[in-house]
Amino acid sequence: MTLTLAQTSAASAVCDALLVAVRPKNRRIEVVGKALTPALATKVIAALTAMGATGKSGEITKIGGLTGFKAPLIVAVGLGEPGAKGSPEATRRAYGNAIRALGGTKKIAIVADPDPAQLQAAAMGARLAAYSFTAFKSKNDPKSVPPASIVLLVPGPSTAAQKQSIAEVNIVSNAVDLTRDLVNTPPNALPPIALAAAAKKAVAGLPVTVTIWDERALKRDGCGGILGVGQGSINPPRLVKMVYAPRGAKAHLAIVGKGITFDTGGISIKPAKNMDEMKGDMAGAAAVIAAVQAIAELGLKVKVTGWVPTAENMPSGTAQRPGDVIKMYNGMTVEVLNTDAEGRLVLGDALAMAAKDKPTLIIDAATLTGAQRIALGSRTSGVMANDDAARSQVCAAAEAGGEAMWPMPLPDDLLATLDSATADIANIGDGFGGMLSAGVFLSRFVPDDQPWVHLDIAGPAFNDKAPYGYTPKGGTGAAVRTFVQVAKGLAAG
Repeated sequence: MTLTLAQTSAASAVCDALLVAVRPKNRRIEVVGKALTPALATKVIAALTAMGATGKSGEITKIGGLTGFKAPLIVAVGLGEPGAKGSPEATRRAYGNAIRALGGTKKIAIVADPDPAQLQAAAMGARLAAYSFTAFKSKNDPKSVPPASIVLLVPGPSTAAQKQSIAEVNIVSNAVDLTRDLVNTPPNALPPIALAAAAKKAVAGLPVTVTIWDERALKRDGCGGILGVGQGSINPPRLVKMVYAPRGAKAHLAIVGKGITFDTGGISIKPAKNMDEMKGDMAGAAAVIAAVQAIAELGLKVKVTGWVPTAENMPSGTAQRPGDVIKMYNGMTVEVLNTDAEGRLVLGDALAMAAKDKPTLIIDAATLTGAQRIALGSRTSGVMANDDAARSQVCAAAEAGGEAMWPMPLPDDLLATLDSATADIANIGDGFGGMLSAGVFLSRFVPDDQPWVHLDIAGPAFNDKAPYGYTPKGGTGAAVRTFVQVAKGLAAG
């Protein structure tokens, strides 16, 4: 679904529902934007006041049959106090709530605030909320079907900045939806070979070259981490490299995503409860695939290399065992004390390969640890890095893109907890600070002078509760917007 701009007046807009933004003002409410005449704005405010609307952030109020409008339904979207902290994200969530509340509505028009930041926030929130995953349903609930069209009404001719902003929203939101689709796809329909094929399909027709390592190529190049994790499955592992290299690019961003298409835990098997959600253990890989697609479509002047190490972690007679020692791409040996700490093994190989290119910045995204959810909850990703400036750069990009992330340390003392009497390093620590020790493990595969940032998105990548704002249940598309914002920053110099 493509979101569009139009100069139609709010009164004459032909749609099934008209969204009007409101906010508190002097203990009353005011209409945001200029697409309503003063007389119609007064009529809307009177109706809302009679219904007890306050304009507080996230409030949704529906008015039916209001004279003066062709739309049969007016929906007031509360934005809260003007200038409130985090207002772009509040705007995104408010419009997301409104779109979700209108499930089954075919055509929606939005009386948009022409301010570029608010326009983009409203558009992004609305567009991201217009999502459902129905590929495996034989019959859809009509109320869950997203709108067929969303039109933003702006006064006067659309400016170049407005058009560019909406074009970016469509490209980025499509990438987020692709990530969600991949995460939501059942694991029997998305083994590593299929995920590699999906990466190739995602950039078909774009100036992106794709290289795929099969199990023979992985063995040839010494990718012991990827091979070790995947050796217990009938579905062989893969490694995907996606390169977007526009002429004139001065910076090089490498993004790496954990791609465990299903994680049983291997021999160190997980409890049965909620194991079905482990189809989402490839959310980092999905975000990398989709981000490369979006960055190429946007035509950003920055070289981007996407790395997708993908495997299925299964228990079998051929699976790696606790106590096995594997040799990684960079020559380091790892004692596998817990086969459920597998994501760091596939990432280790990919990070070491990415570092050989000496990019300006490496960022990896992974649903890596349950400890992330314990420390930061299910909506905030942890950000670790070997470079303070790089960590700040990524956190700022996440805030600009509307993704909640929080800086975390990589304590040197945790390296000792990864000591092994048999190999160079063990794949788990002593159980304390699990999110941080996983990051410390990964740091051993990146040279000290190579700027690198690690995103643990274990909680934010998969919403196992009720939908909220523009976030659906299931795959969320975490990290895509942050990747794109970082690329924009590097392209701008």
